[in-house]
Amino acid sequence: MLIADKVLSGCGTAGIIDSSNLTNVQLSGPNFRVIATNVSGESSSKALLGFSYGFGMAATQLALIPLDENRMRYKIAMEKLWSTFETSHGAITGRKLALVNLRYDSESVNTFFYTKVTTVVIADVVEFQ
Repeated sequence: MLIADKVLSGCGTAGIIDSSNLTNVQLSGPNFRVIATNVSGESSSKALLGFSYGFGMAATQLALIPLDENRMRYKIAMEKLWSTFETSHGAITGRKLALVNLRYDSESVNTFFYTKVTTVVIADVVEFQ
């Protein structure tokens, strides 16, 4: 019955990430240091009977049978980025951290029956003193 529910519901995601955050920070003095560079996190979404495509920060998937429960690729990729950072540089709680040089990438795989789209987030991490 679960497969029948998925066939009838289908799935479609448009993973374009239009992030417009504005932070004004004075970098005139040595009030920060670069903690880590090229920290990354990624997430994929797989499905049957569909197609996907990705161009830079835009990633889209349209299919009849989703194979993943959670298709929030950007959110999961960001959580994995911070998890990767914590593994090497300690907990983030209580620290004044910021992501800089934030980059996005996407990749898609399509066969006749199977489709997979991957979103990757890469950033440098700075800590303010």
